[in-house]
Amino acid sequence: MRWLWLILLYKRHNFITKTMARIAGVNIPQNKLVHIGLTYIYGIGNKFSNEICKSLEIPKSKRVNELTDDQILKIREYIDQKFTVEGDLRRENSLSIKRLIDLATYRGSRHRKKLPVRGQRTRCNARTRKGKAIAIAGKKLTPLKK
Repeated sequence: MRWLWLILLYKRHNFITKTMARIAGVNIPQNKLVHIGLTYIYGIGNKFSNEICKSLEIPKSKRVNELTDDQILKIREYIDQKFTVEGDLRRENSLSIKRLIDLATYRGSRHRKKLPVRGQRTRCNARTRKGKAIAIAGKKLTPLKK
């Protein structure tokens, strides 16, 4: 009787172990919905994950651990054919930035100086791009004269 209770407990909490779905070199979490799990791949967002599910006829309510090996293989092949993802996409982005720097364009110089590239103001703000604020040594505020 105790073993029956354990089996029910395992099924209820999805403790049944299954190999993790690995697509484009990324381990996709088991308990996520398929269209959300696909967004863990660099280069695939909500739009493309929904497109993949629609074209391969995978329902939105299905979870990654419920996918068959055949469906995982279809997803893997579809992504390889249609999309540039992960390492290739990162390499492509870094090469395009490197090209801008080599051509000495304005955008390239902004990349080199680690400043905002798309025209944002830098007098105040731009902390994400510039890094932590550095205090200027020796600069003191002068008191206002009456």
